[in-house]
Amino acid sequence: MTEAVPSYLSPTGQEIVFLLLGAVAVGSALLVVTTRQLVHAALWLVVCFGALAGCYLVLTAEFVAWVQVLIYVGAVVVLLLFGIMLTRAPIGRSADLDSGNRLVSALVALATAAILVTVVIDGFRTAYTPLTPGPGAAKELGASIFATWVLPFEALSVLLLAALIGAIVLSRTDIPGGSPPDQTGDSAGNSGRRQTGGSSAPDQTGGH
Repeated sequence: MTEAVPSYLSPTGQEIVFLLLGAVAVGSALLVVTTRQLVHAALWLVVCFGALAGCYLVLTAEFVAWVQVLIYVGAVVVLLLFGIMLTRAPIGRSADLDSGNRLVSALVALATAAILVTVVIDGFRTAYTPLTPGPGAAKELGASIFATWVLPFEALSVLLLAALIGAIVLSRTDIPGGSPPDQTGDSAGNSGRRQTGGSSAPDQTGGH
């Protein structure tokens, strides 16, 4: 007795949720590349990554979903926002960022999407798998990381801590070895003192 193959015309609840999350991911990704405000693009990127994490949860890959949230949403996007704030980059609309190649880029994007969708549909048209927790679940991966690979995991933690401390030192100006102060202000102050005739050294011409 052969098992009945599910039909596209009668999707299950998990498949409907997966399709909705996929639509949110695609829509937010389009807003990332079409908005002209850098902060808005970063926030839409958070929505896109969150929808992808939801797709992983539906596929019973909860470990990959939480890694998606922690690494991409909690690290990459936050790093982008901190980079914008620390460099004081313009966050408003910038007309000079538009190269004028919207039509060419849209055609290339549509062609690439059509090729990918065709390949996926042709290769996995009749491939179905039960959505049950498997080897990619958090329990199995956590046991492997903290048992077999505990030393490399701790070494990576120390490396990331050292990189964080180095970034703090480089961004602080009151720590020896940090970023030098603004040279324009110092040069302006020195030129002002020269113009007024002020000097910190004693007068060598008179007063013995």
